[in-house]
Amino acid sequence: MSKSLNRVIRALADAGLMITPLELGPETRTAQQAADAAGCARDQIAKSVIFAGQDTGQAILFITAGGNQVDPAKASALAGEPLGKADAALIRAQTGFAIGGVAPVGHLTPIRGFFDRRLCDFAVIYAAAGTPRHIFPITPADLIRISGAQLSDFTT
Repeated sequence: MSKSLNRVIRALADAGLMITPLELGPETRTAQQAADAAGCARDQIAKSVIFAGQDTGQAILFITAGGNQVDPAKASALAGEPLGKADAALIRAQTGFAIGGVAPVGHLTPIRGFFDRRLCDFAVIYAAAGTPRHIFPITPADLIRISGAQLSDFTT
């Protein structure tokens, strides 16, 4: 089992959640691929989108519904600084995850996060569990609680 997957499982357990991630056969790097494999709606996939704060250099997490896009102007206003693309090295250094498997929990260092309101329309959502082939089911309320993300409006 990968270190990244183990870190997510440990973060879930440390939060009092006994959730077993699902291993999906095919690669699930996109929200649509993950939704197809999980048998759910695309918007039930909680994407972890990372931007780089241009002033602080810190990674900032936006947990968004699979069919939504992050609006750069709204995201920058929430973050309180201009945002730019986070490269793979920044994402790996601050979260410990590779692009395509970034989980919303289990980061190497604490990360500021924002949570898409659209995800609250579902009883269960699915998030990446640290690899391109693993996701975990969770309620929106639990994911907000354990990720520390702030419920916000940042999509187009």
